[in-house]
Amino acid sequence: MTQRQKSVRETERAIKYIKETFAAKLANALNLERISAPLFVTSASGLNDNLSGVERVVRFDIKNIDGISAEVVQSLAKWKRWALGKYGFEPHEGLYTDMNAIRRDDDVDFYHSVYVDQWDWEQVITAEDRNVEYLKDTVRKIVAAVADTNDELEKIGQKYIEVNRDVHFITTQELEDLYPDKTGKEREHLITQKYKTVFIMQIGDVLKSGKKHDGRAPDYDDWTLNGDIFVWHEGLQFALEISSMGIRVDKPALLAQLAKAQCEDRKYLPFHKALLNDELPLTMGGGIGQSRLCMYLLQKRHVGEVQASIWPQQMREDCEKEGIILL
Repeated sequence: MTQRQKSVRETERAIKYIKETFAAKLANALNLERISAPLFVTSASGLNDNLSGVERVVRFDIKNIDGISAEVVQSLAKWKRWALGKYGFEPHEGLYTDMNAIRRDDDVDFYHSVYVDQWDWEQVITAEDRNVEYLKDTVRKIVAAVADTNDELEKIGQKYIEVNRDVHFITTQELEDLYPDKTGKEREHLITQKYKTVFIMQIGDVLKSGKKHDGRAPDYDDWTLNGDIFVWHEGLQFALEISSMGIRVDKPALLAQLAKAQCEDRKYLPFHKALLNDELPLTMGGGIGQSRLCMYLLQKRHVGEVQASIWPQQMREDCEKEGIILL
């Protein structure tokens, strides 16, 4: 066995250890049950995640099923809420699943891939839980699960960093006020460099500047009760987003956000009609990047070191020169 082969196999063992350990800790922290989830849904269902609204889904027909257009999920944000109702989950119970997706319009770089792998999770909540403190408490539990998983890596000799468990919370408007002359990405970098573990809240709506911090679909997260978890990657000196999450829209929030996004035609899709008819539970949920988490905890310099995907030839050559082994 060559040193290169040994390195790859050690990395693969560490990836397996992280995924198994974190999934168990996340499930325990949020009272989640693992379930099976679809790789694709019908276009007519309205269940697919529209992300920021401009990404093209991977769509296909199916032999012997006439009149059906299927599309690979971009995330399971809406499907999970539907599943919680269908499967009879009670308040403060939830589910998680392994979500695999193809996002062909993502710009491929050292932390973006057209292949997405994440833990998608969702929890039933009550009307009283729809507040910022409940959101923050859940974020702290997720970060604690990350830190605990990192500590477990010491058992297999793969612990490289200390995870800051003390989460700094800040809204997108507070962030813009703090760094008014910077872009959204630059603000994320500066605040995460300072505090190491950060939850940036209230993503999707327009800020005082007339710009959005970042795009967010109008029909799953409540833009006043959502956010992204960022961690500081020491090796790259970079703010790495590992999770997007939030309390989901209720009826008033859905109607208001569809109007703002000029997507009111979605009200007539099956998922949206069910929500407006009070047929779906109140929930919160999110996605946690599996490869992103492995990249962070193992201090890898490229996401291709912890997942198998397709990369531009020039990127492969550059990584080879840098001693970065792409799977």
